[in-house]
Amino acid sequence: MIKFIDKSNCYIDDSVKIGDGCTIYPGVVIEGNSFIGRNSVIGPGCFIKDSNIGENCQVYCSHIFSSNVGDSSLIGPYAFIRDGVSVGSSCRIGSFVEVKKSNIESNSKVAHLSYIGDATIGSGVNIGGGVITANFDGVMKNKTIIHDNAFIGSNSTLIAPVSIGKNSVVGAGSCIESDVPDNSLGIARSHQINKNGYYNNKI
Repeated sequence: MIKFIDKSNCYIDDSVKIGDGCTIYPGVVIEGNSFIGRNSVIGPGCFIKDSNIGENCQVYCSHIFSSNVGDSSLIGPYAFIRDGVSVGSSCRIGSFVEVKKSNIESNSKVAHLSYIGDATIGSGVNIGGGVITANFDGVMKNKTIIHDNAFIGSNSTLIAPVSIGKNSVVGAGSCIESDVPDNSLGIARSHQINKNGYYNNKI
C-alpha cells in the first residue's frame, strides 16, 4: 500500500515504480525511469527524474536527476543531486548541498552548505559545512578522492586533482592543494594577526 497525503497535488509518470509502504507528500514530481524503494518517504517539494531511491529513505524538498540513492539514506532539505551521482546506504546529504558526478559510499555525511563535484568519497566520511571540491580549472574538470573515515573540516576548499587519505583530517578553513596521506592532519591557513588598539589610534 502506498500512502498519498494529497494525491491531487502529486505528478507521477506512468513509468515510475513505487514500492509498498511508501509515503508521498503533496508537491512531489516524479518523472521518467524512476524507482522508489519500499517504506521510503518522499516529502513536499521533491522533483525526482530518472533516479532510483532505495528502501527506507527520506527525501525532503530536494531535486534528484539521473542518480541513485542507497537504502536508509536521508536527503535534504534543499539538496540538489545530479548527473550520475551514486549515494550509498545510510548516508546523509543535507540542506543546501549540491552533488554532481560523484560516488559517495555508505555511512558518509555531507551535512550542509557544500558542493561536491567530480569526487569519489569513501565510507564513513564526514564533510563539514561549506566544503567545496574545486573541480574546474578553467579548462577541464578534475577529480577529488576522499578515502574512508576521513574528516573534512568546515569551510575547507579541496583543489582538484587531490586525494585525502584514510582516517585523515583536514582542519577547518583550509585550502588544500596537495595530497594528504593516510592517518594525517592537513592544515592550510594564513596566520591570524591582531593589531591591538588599532581603532583607538584612528580616532
